[in-house]
Amino acid sequence: MKKLKLEHPSYKILIADFKQWLDILGYATTSVYTLPILLQEFFYYLEQNNILKIEEISTQNVKDYYQILKERTNERQQGALSKNYLNKHQQALKKFNEYLKKHNNKGITLHLKTEKKPNEERLNTLSQEEIIALFEATQHSHEQERIRLRDKAILVLLYSCGLRRNEVVNLEVKDIYFEKERIHIRKGKNYKERFVPINLKNARILEDYLYDARNEFYQSHLSESFLINIQGKTLGGMSLSNRLKAIVKATNNKDLEEKQITPHTLRHSIATHLLQKEVPIESIKTFLGHTSLESTQIYTHLLEEK
Repeated sequence: MKKLKLEHPSYKILIADFKQWLDILGYATTSVYTLPILLQEFFYYLEQNNILKIEEISTQNVKDYYQILKERTNERQQGALSKNYLNKHQQALKKFNEYLKKHNNKGITLHLKTEKKPNEERLNTLSQEEIIALFEATQHSHEQERIRLRDKAILVLLYSCGLRRNEVVNLEVKDIYFEKERIHIRKGKNYKERFVPINLKNARILEDYLYDARNEFYQSHLSESFLINIQGKTLGGMSLSNRLKAIVKATNNKDLEEKQITPHTLRHSIATHLLQKEVPIESIKTFLGHTSLESTQIYTHLLEEK
């Protein structure tokens, strides 16, 4: 169904903030895109029924909305909406319900009967011991030393520097200022720039890759990208994720493998570890490149739950 235009300002703000919340939690790109659109359909239904405040939403409103969805015809093919599509609407409202609770909004509780799917994405973090295990695994994560050194550099960028996957992929050699112990993120989220500090130990790991390994890749001198593949081109996001999976597998730790670690898992982990070390939340916000402090406070809630 095409996007329906909302009129009420508060609903528009909620949609934007909900989308950002999903992104920060590391949900798949498709979920970050789709769930807010489905929530927007629900808000449109509320507007049409003159329900303009979150506090006014009742369980009956949700039931009525589901009934309308069940009776609605499929725009792409004959018949009703598929069960899969209806489940996606349920997932969107479930996630919005979680969003409200995380933001201490007690004015509404959407009572949904559907249970959580066992494979549903969650905020995933690793302990410092598990992070150490990943770094140790780079000693044997590949038969070629150049790949192993690159693997270690990947961990530094994702965990020690807390970079997003796209920020790592877009990083160029010129963006790392070793003498200033800084990394210049030119293509951050929403095209925002920032500088990320890097300590001497991690700088040496990046230098080992840059000077001892990167030159071993085919036509490395023709690329400005810091991380390159065996063809001498920019290491893509999928390849980056696959190397992380290979590192996890090299730990021979079944518990780690079952955690389904992604690049964003390492970003979540460093944020949590910094909070545990009592680093001011404002500093963590700057470090991660968050636009608002509320985004960073998600990790505070996570620590409270643990």
